[in-house]
Amino acid sequence: MAATLLGMVSAAAQGRQAGFADDVLGRWDLTVATVRGTYPSWLEVRLRTETELMGRFVGRVGSVRHVGSIDYASGRLSFSVPVQYEHGVDELGFEGELRGDRIEGTAVVENGEKVRFTAVRAPALESSRPPEWGAPSPLVKGAGLEGWVGRSGPAAPCWEVAGGILATRGGCTDLVTTAVFCDFRLHAELKLPPGSNSGVYLRGRYEVQLQDTAGKALDPLRMGGVYGFIAPSVDAARPAGQWQTLDVELVGRRVTVVLNGTTIIDGQEIPGITGGALDSDEGAPGPIMLQGDHGAIELRHLTIAVPR
Repeated sequence: MAATLLGMVSAAAQGRQAGFADDVLGRWDLTVATVRGTYPSWLEVRLRTETELMGRFVGRVGSVRHVGSIDYASGRLSFSVPVQYEHGVDELGFEGELRGDRIEGTAVVENGEKVRFTAVRAPALESSRPPEWGAPSPLVKGAGLEGWVGRSGPAAPCWEVAGGILATRGGCTDLVTTAVFCDFRLHAELKLPPGSNSGVYLRGRYEVQLQDTAGKALDPLRMGGVYGFIAPSVDAARPAGQWQTLDVELVGRRVTVVLNGTTIIDGQEIPGITGGALDSDEGAPGPIMLQGDHGAIELRHLTIAVPR
């Protein structure tokens, strides 16, 4: 769903004064706690009018979606979200209490499970000046997976290195660097088989979509887009089976994506985490993560440069 789609639902608006929701407006990084562990989510609250709220949300998986209904009064926030890939429930529901720059509450999520969640204000991640970049370093060294781990199980044998090419047949675990990064320049050459769908996560939180979509209409869910949030400005993708070059610069929230020598995203702001993120701790360094639970992909000459 495009990043511009925002839910617009009024609470009991009559009698409210301007500024009624100032303390809850903005972006929030959520952590949802279940009996099986935690997962990240994201919420943005904005004004539709001076007495009505609107919002958008990113869940455990999928893309940004509109908030169906949202209300805030006397320090309590409640909102509902239409399902996307979730099952066993008609909508997700959240209720929480604002305590300074923190929200704590309960939610009903997939399969009707009742969970607790916390939310903290998302950091601005503003940079005071452009970085001076050091020399790039390889992320794949030798013939093995040194410096990488599987997200949810062993990386091998479904990820392997042969002849300098890192590859997966898909349908296995995501591959995560053991090193973490703040600002960086990432370079890769990649090849996708027909119909394949993969991605690279910046700091483990922001997915740049890698997909066989050459010749199709531009959309944030297609090749080179920041998944659900930012669409590429031009179709620079090559057909499946051909090697392609990808260069991504991330400074704070500002991302530039160059695909096959063409700038398709130029210094745009990433609003928040994308579905499938490792966590929602946006102020912390994070790894590079390669999506392995979808389609097949081959990568070579994978390097990263960080500020001096």
